Amino acid sequence: MEQKPLRLLWLVLTALALVSLLLVACTRPGTTSSTAANANSSGSSSAASSASGGNTVKMDAANFEVSSITIKKGESITLVNTVAVPHIIQNGSWVNGTAKPGIEAGAPKIDVQFSGNDTKQIGPFTTAGTFKLYCTIHQGMNLTVIVK
Repeated sequence: MEQKPLRLLWLVLTALALVSLLLVACTRPGTTSSTAANANSSGSSSAASSASGGNTVKMDAANFEVSSITIKKGESITLVNTVAVPHIIQNGSWVNGTAKPGIEAGAPKIDVQFSGNDTKQIGPFTTAGTFKLYCTIHQGMNLTVIVK
């Protein structure tokens, strides 16, 4: 008799999870989170750097919270998923709504999966240059890594 309420609860939770994923998938490319919008409106830069808070880049539901980060040769980056949303980060970028996978010469191969509310380190970046990373799930979610 107790399995019927548990089954109903499971169905409701599954439906909520699916609706949440659908909402995240339907986020318009090019929109920014309120955190990023507030940071930009206060005059701060859209780029992170090792001098201003470490080599950490946060990700929200469908965007990197900064568009680029500058690091020193030999350093790594810590990606922090601040929400319970999956991300798959790889070498490449979104260009006009189309995924363009690709790895620049000297870039480390990046293929990192996030399940939600987790942190992963990528790198080290041992060659100076500009490297593109993107989320294969969320259209328009790009990060530029500048290594000096």
